[in-house]
Amino acid sequence: MNLSKNCTVTKALLLLVLWCSCTLALAAQVAGTVVQLSGPLLARKASGAVKILSLKSEVESGDTLVTEKNTYAMVRFIDNSEMTLKPATTMTVDNFAFDNAKPDGDSANFSLVKGGLRSVTGLLGKRNKEKFELKTPAATIGIRGTTFIAEYQPPEEERALAAMQAWLNASTAALGDSVMPIAPLQLAQVTLPPPPSSGTPRLPGLYVQVLDGLIHVTNPGGTSNFAAGQFGYTASPSKPPVIVPVNPGIRFTPPPAFNQSAAPAGAAGVPAKSNTIECEVR
Repeated sequence: MNLSKNCTVTKALLLLVLWCSCTLALAAQVAGTVVQLSGPLLARKASGAVKILSLKSEVESGDTLVTEKNTYAMVRFIDNSEMTLKPATTMTVDNFAFDNAKPDGDSANFSLVKGGLRSVTGLLGKRNKEKFELKTPAATIGIRGTTFIAEYQPPEEERALAAMQAWLNASTAALGDSVMPIAPLQLAQVTLPPPPSSGTPRLPGLYVQVLDGLIHVTNPGGTSNFAAGQFGYTASPSKPPVIVPVNPGIRFTPPPAFNQSAAPAGAAGVPAKSNTIECEVR
């Protein structure tokens, strides 16, 4: 009887150890650290929890970073690459993995939901350029060792147009059959965004500016390469990326501190751990 109880206890302990091991294995990998910050920055974890990040806070794979309307935030990743998020930006670190001794395991996958960012290539992008991918609703950006700015403008105009169309339809229906039906509203068929001096709102889509190196932008509509000094625009997933002759309104003006070198990273390029206390909202 005692032997049976001992076996049961042993099995329970083994299961507990196995569960703990699995939990640790499933823990999100640290991808980088917040090294510069000018305002509130939130991280939506894969679990659904929301954390308020501060300087030296860790960013993990699976985190969705959200900047407030006046916030610029720079994240230095463990390969010494950097991303600076503009105000009102939402970006997800889909998967980031880097081990200096295991280049085959490199992975740098991001999703820009809205807003803008500046990306500076690190060690991963220099040895495995094909492993970097920045997805947006309009197109996917790949690199060839570079510094670039990407901004995605959601289709607010299309939603506004749909709302106006619904209002017109409802108003017409209320007046009865004596009124001619209103023809569907149409968005202007514009290939390129208007120049920034025109004073008109920017069209929805992806805007890019290459500061150094080369990027390629691809979607089902086609693929285009952009070199240093060039600007690009992609209207939608079905429209091919095109070169724009002048700045289409890309604005990236972080505080002066963001143009200087940030605090040094820890040993072997791994950012130091944070000693700050973070608030967590579930």
